[in-house]
Amino acid sequence: MKYPALLSFADIVDQLESFDQIIDVRSPAEFALDHIPGAINCPVLDNDERIRVGTMYKQVNAFEAKKVGAALVAKNIAAHIEQQFLTHPRDWKPLIYCWRGGNRSGSMALILAKIGWPVVQLDGGYKAFRQHINDAMPALVSRFRYRVICGTTGSGKSRLLQALHASGAQVLDLEQLAVHRGSVLGEMPGELQPSQKYFESAIWHTLRHFDPAQVVYVESESKKVGNLRVPAALIDCIRDADCINLQTSVDLRVALLMQEYVYFVDRPEELMKRLNYLTALHGKDKIRHWQELADQNNLEILVRELLVDHYDPAYLRSIGRNFPQLTRAPVLQLRGITDQDFLQLAHQVMA
Repeated sequence: MKYPALLSFADIVDQLESFDQIIDVRSPAEFALDHIPGAINCPVLDNDERIRVGTMYKQVNAFEAKKVGAALVAKNIAAHIEQQFLTHPRDWKPLIYCWRGGNRSGSMALILAKIGWPVVQLDGGYKAFRQHINDAMPALVSRFRYRVICGTTGSGKSRLLQALHASGAQVLDLEQLAVHRGSVLGEMPGELQPSQKYFESAIWHTLRHFDPAQVVYVESESKKVGNLRVPAALIDCIRDADCINLQTSVDLRVALLMQEYVYFVDRPEELMKRLNYLTALHGKDKIRHWQELADQNNLEILVRELLVDHYDPAYLRSIGRNFPQLTRAPVLQLRGITDQDFLQLAHQVMA
């Protein structure tokens, strides 16, 4: 094969793991929005440089823009070679892509190939990858048999998924991929949710490594996890799937939530702010009462009241409508909230 080789995403999708490195040469802002999972970012134009060259294309002409762009690209590629690639052996095989598989990835691919590395450039670039995600997702999610962990808020669904994963089961943890716990208090402190596109890319990346002959465990999610939408085809599969009814006492649920939301113990003012989101449902007097409990650090009382007055009624209103298989699901009882308790329950689920 002559290098740099220009291959379509269909040509390489089943061989992504054969590349020693996947290199996204787009700007950091483009990379942050979405990228092929596992790729590293080696921009040939940074955010400001891309804007500068693009403005020249529009306001001056393509020739002048290309001269400036070529100088910047050459300088940046040289820096990447010196800082990251000099130690790589002759058989190091990278996959390189940009937005459309044009000049940015072509420039780096040509230079690395001239050095002697077996470089592959992605024809169509990121846009080809994104089109594959859109086209492949419905068929991909339908290949699997799902089993849905159902249970009221704080019953330990996420911890059970973690224990199942640790025990070797196939787990699609949508809250982990979405960086959100899926409720009004679910935003993870100090962490931003990924873009919708990267959320979908992460789902695709997780499922493509699973064995269709084995069950995939997932939590009973709504259509949105925080600000992100679960792909419609996946939601349809999950809601048609067999369920497990996880039962946990209120006392254990309170204790578990106090562990999982320890951030609010240290910053009750953040909890008080989040409670304002529930005003339309419960009225100002109820919210003021809950905020007073938070301010006075009576968090166990607050958590219990939130479970009984807010989360449990909402769960009961939606669960039967959205997960019809729950009525004939086996009931499992969580006996404690230690790691060992969850591992024992995971083994029971898998059995």
